[in-house]
Amino acid sequence: MAKSWKWLAIYAASISVASAGNVYAAEEDKAPDFTPRSYHVAELDSQVLAASSLYAFDSGLDFAYPDAVRGIFVTANSAGGERFDSLIDLVDESDLNAMVIDIKEDFGHLTYIPEEGSVLAELDMGQGLIKDPRAMLERLEEKEIYPIARVVVFKDTVLAEERPELTFMDGDQVWKNNRGESFVNPFMKEVWDYNVKVAIEAAKLGFKEIQFDYVRFPEGFENRAESLSYSLGDYEEADIDPTQKRVEAVTDFVAYAREQLAPYGVEVSVDIFGYAATLPEAPGIGQNFSKISENVDVISSMIYPSHWTSYFGIAKPDLEPYQLVAEYAKVENQVLGALDNPPVSRPWLQDFTASYLGAGNYMNYGKPEVEAQIKALHDNGIDEYLLWNAGNSYSPGVDYTP
Repeated sequence: MAKSWKWLAIYAASISVASAGNVYAAEEDKAPDFTPRSYHVAELDSQVLAASSLYAFDSGLDFAYPDAVRGIFVTANSAGGERFDSLIDLVDESDLNAMVIDIKEDFGHLTYIPEEGSVLAELDMGQGLIKDPRAMLERLEEKEIYPIARVVVFKDTVLAEERPELTFMDGDQVWKNNRGESFVNPFMKEVWDYNVKVAIEAAKLGFKEIQFDYVRFPEGFENRAESLSYSLGDYEEADIDPTQKRVEAVTDFVAYAREQLAPYGVEVSVDIFGYAATLPEAPGIGQNFSKISENVDVISSMIYPSHWTSYFGIAKPDLEPYQLVAEYAKVENQVLGALDNPPVSRPWLQDFTASYLGAGNYMNYGKPEVEAQIKALHDNGIDEYLLWNAGNSYSPGVDYTP
């Protein structure tokens, strides 16, 4: 699968470069009276989306897609703090080559303060965890580290509390799960656009890929769908059952986001529960593995051994990282192999110890366990992966290319 593409040929000799971060347009249909024009991004968004074939976006940063993405998760605290140096060293001195960096995090905050007058500044959702995201990306460019912006979509306590009409209500209260978190409503187009704005701004900053996370309804939603109040939006009149309405809403968001991001030349990836690949669809949360996969460049299943119960005939999956990942990979390969244009598979792997599982059900994860998961993917023809550690403390000495 091609990892990147060009939107149109730019006649360099005839284009005057205004500045990095501009969009260039050429009205080829008016040849031979060809007059190139340069626009600043802030003036052009609506036109770009309306006529993407005429525009090519250039952030001013140059990142090549690696031979195969091998990345780590980086919180905004790490990206904007002292730990960033050590994480850059980890990637720079190993066969890792990518970072997934929080841009919109799990509670719904933007992790940097957008420039005054920008679309995101008006939303007042920013926190200054990453002081200068452009400088951060320039540093990644220098080190040839592929940058992926993580955007948490439908888990968004900030927006839910600010705009209750966009969430799920339990009586006169915004519904929260047992961790005190709220979700916004995937049926609502306004919620889609809110998150797409964040993704577009990340692309403008220079990120080469947008990774959407929490692209789903709350876990167990099928058990509370009738007790909560919420809008079905454009899906109200759809002649399909509630399960399919949820599946359609989630799938439609992914397709819509990819379409809106197309003019910005970024890859689009989605995180998805690993078990979704083993079922026709996950009915409560609205994730259909095949349908989502048909609308993204990259699919990232979260297949941490600790997150499975007795599955694939493995009684205690956390104790058998190679076997669990290998068995999953076989299933995923079958599902993706049935698609006409499958995305790149890039699963999330476990680089943390799941002591919460209790004695006898977990083991300490380090170099051998991480390498076992990587090898299991490789043995099944999957060479891309991402490592998750919520505290960004990754195991030392790992061979990332078995």
